Amino acid sequence: MIMANANRPRNESLLEEAEELDERDTLARFRGRFYLPLNMIYLDGNSLGPLCFEAERAILAAVTAWKTQLIEGWTGGSSPWFTLAERLGGRVAALLGAEEKSVVVTGSTTTNLHQLLASLLPREPQPTIVADCSAFPSDLYALRSSVELRGLDPAYVLRLVAPGQNGLLQESALIEAMAGAQMVVLPAVVYTTGQMLNMGRLTEAAHDAGAIIGFDCAHSIGSVEHHLDQWGVDFAFWCSYKHLNGGPGATGGLYLNRRHWDIKPGLAGWFGSAKDKQMRMASIIEPAEGAGRLQIGTPNILSMAPLEGALDIVEEAGIRSIRRKSIELTDFMLRMFKSDPAFSAVRVITPEDPNQRGGHVTLQLSGASGLSQALRAHGVVPDYRPPDMVRLAPAPLFTSFKDCYQAIQKIAMLLEHPTDWQHLQPGLIP
Repeated sequence: MIMANANRPRNESLLEEAEELDERDTLARFRGRFYLPLNMIYLDGNSLGPLCFEAERAILAAVTAWKTQLIEGWTGGSSPWFTLAERLGGRVAALLGAEEKSVVVTGSTTTNLHQLLASLLPREPQPTIVADCSAFPSDLYALRSSVELRGLDPAYVLRLVAPGQNGLLQESALIEAMAGAQMVVLPAVVYTTGQMLNMGRLTEAAHDAGAIIGFDCAHSIGSVEHHLDQWGVDFAFWCSYKHLNGGPGATGGLYLNRRHWDIKPGLAGWFGSAKDKQMRMASIIEPAEGAGRLQIGTPNILSMAPLEGALDIVEEAGIRSIRRKSIELTDFMLRMFKSDPAFSAVRVITPEDPNQRGGHVTLQLSGASGLSQALRAHGVVPDYRPPDMVRLAPAPLFTSFKDCYQAIQKIAMLLEHPTDWQHLQPGLIP
């Protein structure tokens, strides 16, 4: 049985600080617009964001349009489905520092990466692709698959960079690996450690080496500020169900820099057509201008609808304010870890420098899977990543500083009684 934490002494100064920060929090008003279970501290929004009222209304509106308009829903009503991918892309572009036509909401993280590889990977006898060996597995699967489809051996094409001794990717090692490469694919925020890469510097280095570069923004979009056009990033891709709160399996998106707008889609499909020509049903595609040409099949309207609503709340809050509070939340958590002796045997692997830190903090320890399960039993939902990491993501739109304080108090209590949880194992979805 896992012990209660009623007798654990409180750090009154940090508790008072948390309460003061909550009183000054300009984003606190958004918490009440999310469906959050009572007596739960949800720190897993970097895996799946909760449902907000705006997303729910947008889903119901899409269902109503389907019910009442039928086929006319493609071109009629307040949100015609035929151009929904482009309209949502224009809104997401503002979060990425990109012009509207360079972004389209389509596909998923992995299918978009496949499309970008098929369209952008230079047609050389044996190109070299730089990536990091700890990238999200699906990215590595797509890279290897794309290489193998060309009849090439991934062992010779992929140049995978390992983290340094501190568990973090080293900028110098990434830049060194770019020599002679044709393409670079990296995470904007590393999904395990929470490390945020210097996208501007790495883009400059890739271009100096003669390579094009793209970023997986799944763990950064909606959490940090981006300036993709200004940095000159060639391409990017992401999902929408994490910090954008678009719902489980929500439609993803991709970015294509203007300099690549004339590329031929590697995986052509009819929704990549120019909108004014698409319904002519020509046997040869006439691609859309911008990122829209990389769409493939008919959009999944009911999976896009919640994102249409969820973006309302992100836009109202403002990405700059979201990022500012995210830094404050993770700063507060890091200071709590440092001040509590219960964490002396735990490694906090996330960088302290906010310029190198995304929206979550990662603890590395033996028995991480058991700790994750025990925390859920105590009303705190973290995220376990094998073999030894627990991720904590305080989301600025619905997480308070007092939530962070209480969650870390519970983690500390559990760390003081490891025999109560070290034997626990994660379920199918950890």
